[in-house]
Amino acid sequence: MTTQSTQPDLLYSEEEEALRAAVRDLLADHCDAPGVIARTESDVPHDAAAWKALTEDMGLAGLLVPEKLGGQGASHREVAVVLEELGRAVAPVPYLTSAVVATEALLATGDEELLGKLASGRTVGALAVGLHVAPGAAFTAVRVEDGHLHGELTGIADAVAADVLLVPGDDGGLYAVAAGAVTVTPQVSFDLTRPVATVTLDGAAGRRVGDAEPAVRRALRAGAGLLASEQFGVAEWALTETVRYLKERKQFNRPVGGFQAIKHRLAQLWLEVVNLRAAARGAADALASGEDADVLVAVAQAYAAPVAVHAAEEALQLHAGIGMTWEHPIHLYLKRAKADSIAFGTAGVHRETLAGLVDLQVP
Repeated sequence: MTTQSTQPDLLYSEEEEALRAAVRDLLADHCDAPGVIARTESDVPHDAAAWKALTEDMGLAGLLVPEKLGGQGASHREVAVVLEELGRAVAPVPYLTSAVVATEALLATGDEELLGKLASGRTVGALAVGLHVAPGAAFTAVRVEDGHLHGELTGIADAVAADVLLVPGDDGGLYAVAAGAVTVTPQVSFDLTRPVATVTLDGAAGRRVGDAEPAVRRALRAGAGLLASEQFGVAEWALTETVRYLKERKQFNRPVGGFQAIKHRLAQLWLEVVNLRAAARGAADALASGEDADVLVAVAQAYAAPVAVHAAEEALQLHAGIGMTWEHPIHLYLKRAKADSIAFGTAGVHRETLAGLVDLQVP
């Protein structure tokens, strides 16, 4: 008697498609391109109105939080759909950092009080680990003395929007620290829609919520796996908008998209983007089911960054002169793709991780 392994269903369910439509409609109202560009020029990079609509109105901050704690009790698959749409809009909201990374860290520690607050969306959380740190890699911890924290942490994504920071201590603990008790200094961020900052703790009081190592590992793995869905959203937008533009733009009285060389470039890009969708869906499904999650997250991140960057670069080049202007949003997508390419570890780091996971030795 032979047994057949159950293959994951990576197709979108009706509920996921309905969720996508609702999020896309909301972002069309709150995160249009001119508005996002204008916000990057202001002193307030995050869109509070869009965040409120996503979280308080739609309840999306609590997708990963059990219903008994005030969340939706959904899975990483639904979160992935939301992130695809946020990527398509380069939405300046702290969803990945609060509703995914900080939430996953708290799920590992079991801190119900903070989970409920993050699920409501009225409290924004941020894990005080550099955005560049890969799952399983070493991370910086601050000095802990009598429950007070001392030290400096750099490259903390969305720290400027956070109400509470989850800070690793040198005693192995993870501490919840009120944002008002620390000094947050914005750093120059390549991605203007996801700012990073330096967090300085000078005797800040912290409440230990659990052990840092397993919480950070779980949070970064989920962040890396679901980041691939955001990268897919960025790449899909770049491809779709480029195809639309090349149908309208003419040279020699012919649509530019009709030239064979351009068709070949777009066909190659389309193949890369649909493969990225499969990799991202695979990672989200694995995180939801808990089966082969380490492997599929590594696969997704080994593939996602080069594709998202390539898609944004092609969009910039094929839009020609208009693509080089500040008024066109392509630069936001290229910057997001480039910044994402080093978030939670580079593609090279994830390839090395994958090789170790599947026992593939370097020649």
